[in-house]
Amino acid sequence: MPELPEITALAERLGERVTGHAFVGAVPLSFSGLKTVVPPPESLIGEPVRAVGRRGKFVVFEFGGPRLLVHLSQGGRVDVEDPPKTTKPKGAVVRLRFEAAPAILIKEFGTERKAGWWVLADGDDGPLVKLGPDVDSPEGRQLLLESDDRRRVHTLLRDQRTIAGVGRGYSDDALHEAGISPFATLAGLDRPTRERLVAALGKVMADGLEAERRRTGGLPPKVGDHWVVHGRHGQPCPRCGADLRRVSYESYEVAYCPPCQTGGKILADRRLSRLVR
Repeated sequence: MPELPEITALAERLGERVTGHAFVGAVPLSFSGLKTVVPPPESLIGEPVRAVGRRGKFVVFEFGGPRLLVHLSQGGRVDVEDPPKTTKPKGAVVRLRFEAAPAILIKEFGTERKAGWWVLADGDDGPLVKLGPDVDSPEGRQLLLESDDRRRVHTLLRDQRTIAGVGRGYSDDALHEAGISPFATLAGLDRPTRERLVAALGKVMADGLEAERRRTGGLPPKVGDHWVVHGRHGQPCPRCGADLRRVSYESYEVAYCPPCQTGGKILADRRLSRLVR
């Protein structure tokens, strides 16, 4: 899933292409892609894009009051079409068109079909109101340093309603960087460990953003090729050389290094346990 670095760099690239250009219209290519009814997309026609930004994992097109949001969910990707096309590729969600500028095609891989777009009236925050503070904001850092949340840190970091912008990939990498077990609870971390977590998140996010800014165009199918431990179980830990391990859940995995994060302990893998029975 695209996370804060991917979405930030994507918003920057899209902003370079369409800021200042008038919105020509949206061509819906998926029945369930548009998540709002009022105002209609047509209400934005003729309005210039003032800026393209990010909130959490949402790309935000600013129109000087009204906004258009895009969320790529797990398998959403973006093509910048120059010149604009009229085709309907497999998995297409919507094509956004702008005067004298490339079109932006939102499409989705996989079967979940959760990528979507919203048109919000001035003053309406829509789905943004449910988000916690961005992980790279002062409020996000304060939450990690002071909250007594008793959930596992890995779970908390992935909960967008608690803290926004992080997913599975950067959670794995940040906890590895900080030397913290993915099963540790936030409430159980002392102040120095929390400060180490905040610093690790800052580092992996900055490294990820630097890598993402080397891309051009939209967002390709493969993301996360610069992750350090996420998705790399069985490979040697880049710090100590031990084999990276994973904990498998129904729809995702957590990667970690036992010597670096758990004192050498192998965390229980429930999926594997069920298979062995």
